[in-house]
Amino acid sequence: MANLAIIPARGGSKRIPRKNVKPFLGKPIIAYSIEAALKSDLFDEVMVSTDDKEIAEIARKYGAKVPFLRSSTNANDFAVLSDVVQEVLNGYSDIDKIFDTVCCLLPTAPFISAKKIRDAYQKLVDEKFESVFPVIEFSFPIQRSLKKKNNKIEMVWEAHLNTRSQDLEPRYHDAGQFYWLMISSFLKEKKLFTSNSGAIVISALEAQDIDTQTDWALAEMKYKLLINNEKNNL
Repeated sequence: MANLAIIPARGGSKRIPRKNVKPFLGKPIIAYSIEAALKSDLFDEVMVSTDDKEIAEIARKYGAKVPFLRSSTNANDFAVLSDVVQEVLNGYSDIDKIFDTVCCLLPTAPFISAKKIRDAYQKLVDEKFESVFPVIEFSFPIQRSLKKKNNKIEMVWEAHLNTRSQDLEPRYHDAGQFYWLMISSFLKEKKLFTSNSGAIVISALEAQDIDTQTDWALAEMKYKLLINNEKNNL
C-alpha cells in the first residue's frame, strides 16, 4: 500500500507563540514528529502542511516535504484536522499522487515514536479498522466523577457511589499524537474517529497535552524521565 504522512503545522499559535517550531530540548518540536515518521520506514512521502514559510524551511531541513502551502481557509483558528487532511489529499490528487492510507501526526507530540507508528499501522491493516490512534487510560475512574450543582458537589453517576474502583471498567482518552486512516473510508466519512476505529494503549508518561508554558515544562520533564527509563532498561 502507498502510505502518506501529514504533519499539520500552521503558523498562528495564540497560547504559545511559534509553538510548532519552538525548541524542545534542543531542537524544534516539530522535528520529533518528522523524524519518527521517517524512522518508521512506512511512508512513501512525509509532508508538512503549513501556511508559514519558516515552518516549511525547518520541515525541509529535517527531511519532510512541503509540496504546496496550506490555504488561508484551513490555517485559521477554526480549521479542524479532517479539513486539513482533505485539502492535502486533494492537493496530491491534483498532481496525480494517490495513496491508500494516511497518518496525520501532530507537530507538538515529541513522544511519538517509530514503534508506535508501526504498531498502530499493523493494527489498522491486520484488524481492518478504518482508523487507529493512541489512547491513554484515565488515571481515576470517570464513573466516580463529580460535578458542581447549585454550589454543591454531586456524583455524575450516583449508581457508582459505592462501587469499588477496581470493579469499574477502564475508560480511555485520545492521546493527541497521531491518527492512521484508511483513505477510502475517510473520503466517505470525513472523520478521524468512526464506528470502526481501533486504538493502541500507551502510558500517561508517553504523552502530554501542550497548551501552556507549564504544559511545555511538564512535557520536557516527562521526556527526560522516559529517556532515562529506557537507558536504564537497556
